[in-house]
Amino acid sequence: MGFWKNQVGDQPKCLKIEGPIIVGAGPSGLAVSACLKENGVPSLILERSNCLASLWQQRSYNRLKLHLPKQFCELPLFGFPEIYPKYPTKHQFISYLESYAEHFNIQPLFNQGVEKAEYDHSAGIWRVRTQDCEYVCRWLIVATGENAEPFTPEIAGIERFDGAVVHTSGYKSGSDFKNQRVLVVGCGNSGMEVSLDLCRNNASPHMVVRNTVHILPREMFGFSTFGIAMALLKWLPLRLVDKLLLLAANFTLGNTDSLGLRRPKTGPIELKNATGKTPVLDVGAISQIKSGKITVMEGVREITRHGAKFIDGQEKEFDSIILATGYKSNVPCWLKGSDFFTEDGLPKTPFPNSWKGEKGLYTVGFTRRGLLGTASDSLNVAGDIAEQWKTIKGSNIIWNSHIVLQV
Repeated sequence: MGFWKNQVGDQPKCLKIEGPIIVGAGPSGLAVSACLKENGVPSLILERSNCLASLWQQRSYNRLKLHLPKQFCELPLFGFPEIYPKYPTKHQFISYLESYAEHFNIQPLFNQGVEKAEYDHSAGIWRVRTQDCEYVCRWLIVATGENAEPFTPEIAGIERFDGAVVHTSGYKSGSDFKNQRVLVVGCGNSGMEVSLDLCRNNASPHMVVRNTVHILPREMFGFSTFGIAMALLKWLPLRLVDKLLLLAANFTLGNTDSLGLRRPKTGPIELKNATGKTPVLDVGAISQIKSGKITVMEGVREITRHGAKFIDGQEKEFDSIILATGYKSNVPCWLKGSDFFTEDGLPKTPFPNSWKGEKGLYTVGFTRRGLLGTASDSLNVAGDIAEQWKTIKGSNIIWNSHIVLQV
């Protein structure tokens, strides 16, 4: 990986990294590391957990599958095995990531949680501190992604609930909630799929729908809805494509407003591009809502000891509560002295230019466009750093113990 050590006794005090430091060993970190390697640039990945793609391995439910066909979810330079199904399972995707790392000989440093990363203006380097030591480098790549930490909203009274309260990051299977009355807070892809999983395990899910939501079938007329949208966007204006998608969705799913699932006024693709809010791709939950096995509820007013009161005046008892409330970025917790990110930990510069900051700062996986955005970012970042790498190698720039010198 190319580094030098300063150490006291057996404990490294400072590691000087020749190439970029990448924070995060999820799909984004692996992808940019592979692209850098293809350009002849070494890199070092620092990962706080003990494995690759910890969100997938440790914080996802068992029945999870990719929502998009596999061709839209491949990382650069190395595709999925042909024997994989159209929509790979969670375990198949993890296996793919492990094969990807092995193919490119990517070896992250695990259990290295970044506590602070800050640019040293006097030395012209990044200082990245973990619990074990400090790393210094010319380039810092933030690859922790938009979904680094579970997001738990404030819900009045939830602390007095007698039953279990679980975020979807800790949910594994509906079998743990068999025959229970379960309140599912959130109606995104996770909320819908968890509710469906609960149904299949004889639980009684009540799904809270507080805001408007676009729901599209995962497939239309035998083809991926996402694939159809991408093809149409090559030829038609975005708003026209949105109208066609909604017409097809209404034909396939019916009027979701009548189910308590009101659609936003803005079309699904336009809304996704503007806010990052992803439309729900239905894999069976709508039919369960129509049959009454999943009950749609309005917003929660407060949680009680044995259940919840809702803003429409209803009150119901529940055995458990599952928070399908999503995730958030953790960048503001550790990246200091940079105004490239918002308070929410997302780049201020919009896509497609959100991958590059100043003074050697880069990002991968913050496009709000899933793995397609990760692939695009990785290629852009690697190409940009590779050009600088060639210049540095050609001019014989070296490091001393404190600063970068040119000789």
